[in-house]
Amino acid sequence: MIPMAPNDTTTSANSPTPERRTAFADLVKSRRAELRMGLDAFAARAVDPVTGVRVTRGWIYRLETGETITPPQVEELRALAQACELPLEALQDAAGSQFHGVDPLVGGSSEAKAYVRKLDSIPADQRERLLRLIDTLVPPGDDT
Repeated sequence: MIPMAPNDTTTSANSPTPERRTAFADLVKSRRAELRMGLDAFAARAVDPVTGVRVTRGWIYRLETGETITPPQVEELRALAQACELPLEALQDAAGSQFHGVDPLVGGSSEAKAYVRKLDSIPADQRERLLRLIDTLVPPGDDT
């Protein structure tokens, strides 16, 4: 992996203090907590199913505690997606936001962005029901 700055910083108009991006770290840490897994068990599951690349316990610990880390490559993202039981795209979006300042919603319509931003306020069981409804209207893989 190529070393990069651990977290680019931005300054908000209201605060002269740089803002640290933590979208990826927050996602991994909260998902590990949801799964009620310790670091050792979580790291044991963090294996890329394609290449066998593993993410170490130490790297996950440093990520979650805000220490300097090397941004993950796609193999590490797949391994973490496996451990988090989340789609790879969710980790890619969060990593892009944290390490590169990329907003994953930049490409959609303003209406689509508004809907996506509201999803976090919907309870998990209702999000699942909503996803099933959307899948009946637009089947997975049908990008029309």
